[in-house]
Amino acid sequence: MRDHLVFSHANGFPAATYARMLAPLRAQFDISHVDAFGHAPGYPVSRGWPGLTRQLMDHIEAQADGPPVWLLGHSLGGYLSVLAAARLGLRVRGVVLLDSPLIGGLTAHLIKLGRRTGLDRHLMPLRQTLQRRTHWPDVDSVRAHFAAKPAFARWDPQVLSDYASAATVPDAQGRRLLFDRDIEHRIYATLPTRSVHRAAQHVSAPMGFIAGRRSREVAQIGLRATRARVGTRLAWVDGSHLYPMERPGETAQAILAMLATMRGDAAPDRAAP
Repeated sequence: MRDHLVFSHANGFPAATYARMLAPLRAQFDISHVDAFGHAPGYPVSRGWPGLTRQLMDHIEAQADGPPVWLLGHSLGGYLSVLAAARLGLRVRGVVLLDSPLIGGLTAHLIKLGRRTGLDRHLMPLRQTLQRRTHWPDVDSVRAHFAAKPAFARWDPQVLSDYASAATVPDAQGRRLLFDRDIEHRIYATLPTRSVHRAAQHVSAPMGFIAGRRSREVAQIGLRATRARVGTRLAWVDGSHLYPMERPGETAQAILAMLATMRGDAAPDRAAP
């Protein structure tokens, strides 16, 4: 029986955006995913993301009975993978985080302070999210719009095309943004601080981390808490926080190498509570 891998996307980027990155993994894994976190009835967005965590857990538990699953997540998806893995115990075989640095210590305090003072806008794209354009005449216009933005300029061309199709849906005006801006903003604004770090200590399976060499998020949060949890299971890919979109092939190879290392571990980690 093939291993099953559950992938979780970053905030605002539906799972289909990652098709090029996931394609090489399908030779070894059966892959499933939640299409768009926060947009399904019954899974509200609130402080600490309990509803989003339940959405991922329900997806995992709905898979056919079989061996433990691997969890792979980018940004938001990485944090949700940790929160779910801590509660699912032996149902999870391993967790790989793509640029989802664990938040602890002083950084957690700074994020909490930022929420009270409004300075969290410097850590997360809160204002940009609420101002995001929502309608275009067609998919080509969507692609051209994002291609002109600096954050998307380094994206792999096929990934950008996949995003233009996956991140919008048809409506009377042409194409509408799939992600509700208010929900996307709420996800950023309710980012867990210490809870993901605490949850990581209760994940019984091995964990690995792949960082972007030019990731602003890694630079801001740091890797002290992450290194303490993943140990030597730490790798780098050249690129920003969005390196899975910029270098999907290189990212896929880094993921496969990390999973091979984790498969070879003699026994699951048993992190102290």
